[in-house]
Amino acid sequence: MDGRDKIKKKKNDVGDIIGEALSNIRHDRAVTKSLLTDLLIYLKQSQENHRDSGVVAAKYVETLQRSNEQLVKITAMLSKNDKASSSLSDSDKDELFDLIKETA
Repeated sequence: MDGRDKIKKKKNDVGDIIGEALSNIRHDRAVTKSLLTDLLIYLKQSQENHRDSGVVAAKYVETLQRSNEQLVKITAMLSKNDKASSSLSDSDKDELFDLIKETA
């Protein structure tokens, strides 16, 4: 494998990682939205339900907020890299791996 092939493979690996991260984020958001919808129906049934499960609803909303932050980070990295160069810096790669770990 020559240098060009290694660079292409590396770019594909990063693209695969980004694709996996985005897929995980979308899946997590769908699951969380479904759970939150079910919980909202339950909460509306009584004040006691709301009192007992309000914290759970807050956690679901926090999960959605974190996924928004992950999407913003990925978008910022991609935008920055489009402007600067065609490769990711080591810190960008570390951030991507952290995002994947968070969504796993």
